[in-house]
Amino acid sequence: MARLAFRERILQVREDAILEAVNRLLADKGFDLMTVDEVASEVGIAKASLYRHFPSKEALAAAALVRLLERTLSVIEQQGALADATPLSRLRAVVRWALTEQLSGEMPALPSQNSSLRAELAAHPRYLDLLTQVGDRLGGWITAAQRDGSIDPALPPELVLFTIFARACDPVPGFLKAGGRFGDEQIVELVLGSCFDGLRARS
Repeated sequence: MARLAFRERILQVREDAILEAVNRLLADKGFDLMTVDEVASEVGIAKASLYRHFPSKEALAAAALVRLLERTLSVIEQQGALADATPLSRLRAVVRWALTEQLSGEMPALPSQNSSLRAELAAHPRYLDLLTQVGDRLGGWITAAQRDGSIDPALPPELVLFTIFARACDPVPGFLKAGGRFGDEQIVELVLGSCFDGLRARS
């Protein structure tokens, strides 16, 4: 039994290394440009060994997205535990975290219209469960923020939710960073402001 447990730990360490490499490559290159050969090379294993863990490029990306949703849910739970936080401040904190992750190269870039990847995700129970949990928690805060007037109650809640989800793959932070005029913290606050406060001039 001890030898089996040791082998399982070795396999888990290798799988962690694979998913860390996938996450970096997805953040840097995106799903379409990432190759399985690159993942294997990044980890330092043969492609055949990688396929023993994940049978396809789509399965690799799905596993990376599951890890992202697990991290997102952890951030949401931390915000939910803050007794004095408002629904809007919780939403802003989650978006701030997502923007910070993106600027630090930790947010995987996945296409919204890749049919093979969408099919993989649609058949992935853990992904679907986590996505539902994240959507439900954020959706609850959105409707509460609409009730207290901090988010426009005339907006469909799903529009607000999709706007928040979109910040995880927003190209604006990258463009601002490449321009060199703003630091990461400034970029996060600028994008947060445009997301939650709009582009209207302040009086």
